[in-house]
Amino acid sequence: MYRLHRIFIKENFKRNSMMKTMTCMAYDQHLNMILGDVEEIVTTVEIDDETYEEIVRSTRRTVPFLFVRGDGVILVSPPLRTA
Repeated sequence: MYRLHRIFIKENFKRNSMMKTMTCMAYDQHLNMILGDVEEIVTTVEIDDETYEEIVRSTRRTVPFLFVRGDGVILVSPPLRTA
């Protein structure tokens, strides 16, 4: 029997942090994943050239179908619960 699970993934790439909540459709031993119904939040940190302050920006998007390479995945867990 094939069962789909809602999961939460966190990825880090240089100055970007990505958090995704989605349905995991398939995965392999390297944590490469095929995902459906993805809600992605990308947080970027930039340094202001004049004041040297960190500028944090978050962008949210929804993707119906996505492939994720496993080498950037640092956390896989059940989705975060909200009250």
